[in-house]
Amino acid sequence: MSIQLATSDDQISQCFEVLNQLRPHLPKSEFIAQVQRQQQSGYQLAFLAQNNQVVAVAGFNQGECLAWGKFMYIYDLVVTESRRSQGHGQQLLQWLIAFAKSHDCQQLHLDSGVQRYAAHRFYLQQRMDITSHHFSLKL
Repeated sequence: MSIQLATSDDQISQCFEVLNQLRPHLPKSEFIAQVQRQQQSGYQLAFLAQNNQVVAVAGFNQGECLAWGKFMYIYDLVVTESRRSQGHGQQLLQWLIAFAKSHDCQQLHLDSGVQRYAAHRFYLQQRMDITSHHFSLKL
């Protein structure tokens, strides 16, 4: 198994099927272009491959703000449904933590939909804390 950053169109494309399980509203025809646009603002896409097949994907940014200092924010973290509960999510999250530390981030953050109970159990098992409520308003 290997974890790497998706930088080429081919690597980004290979991440679509797994990421689409978390973000089913994303059309495949626009996926590469959207990831590339987001990459211009610092978004990165990491993936875990086993036997040349993507089994887990994480999309993240690094930033800095008054509340948290330098941080990593994980927007997307998903393991393909047929490979869940096999340690792939934990391996990818540990890679993200190491990546954040190596880039001098003091904190790691993510939001998770209130309906994602299995994900919440996973995050709590990884010693993450529930530190806030996230509010949104569609405009």
